[in-house]
Formats: sequence, C-alpha cells, structure tokens
Amino acid sequence: MPRHRCAILDDYQNIALTVADWSKVLGDLDIKVFNTYLGGADEVIAALQDFEIVCAMRERTAFPRAVIEKLPQLKLLITTGLRNASIDVTAAKERGIVVCGTPAVGSPTSGIAIGLMLELTR
Repeated sequence: MPRHRCAILDDYQNIALTVADWSKVLGDLDIKVFNTYLGGADEVIAALQDFEIVCAMRERTAFPRAVIEKLPQLKLLITTGLRNASIDVTAAKERGIVVCGTPAVGSPTSGIAIGLMLELTR
C-alpha cells in the first residue's frame, strides 16, 4: 500500500512528534514538519501540493476556498481544537475533504483561577 504524505504546520517549538504517540501510523505516513510559517496563499499551495493529510497546529495558516481548491491531493485536514476560523469547512466538505479536530482537555482559565486562589491561602 502506498504511503500517505502528512504535513504538520507551524510547529515552531518542534514538539509535534514528541507530544503524541505516532507509532501506530508511522508505517503508513511520510511526515514533514514545517517549523516556520509558510506564508500567504501562494506559498501554502506550493508547499502542500503533494500532501494528502495536513495537521494545522494553529490558526496561523489559513485554508480559505481558494487554497483548498488548489490542493488536489488533500483528503484530511486536522486542527487542534474543534473549531478553526481559518478553515473554510464548507469548501472542504464540497471537495470531500474531512476536517476534524481534537476536543478541549478542560478549562485552563478555571484551573489557573483555582490555583491562584489556593496560592492566596499560603
């Protein structure tokens, strides 16, 4: 079976491959990590032409209709969080591209607030 090409975007901390267990998919994927911002639409299209899977780590790289329509190999667009305002989900759906994300792990705001309250008791 042919290997799929996967791009991980905006991993400026270079941690994407260390904070998750990739072992189950490494045999099926050729992964390329982009540690810097790709740029505007033309640069994104040029860099991602041959990728079937894109992991958008942040909202920095936009995927409007104009970009999605020029990425013929794209089949799966993954984002951190369940909503990403920089992805035109309608355009992706029209092209049969699956867009998915990860759920939140809790509310960091409330956790920090509780921690600060506990700190005040010291």
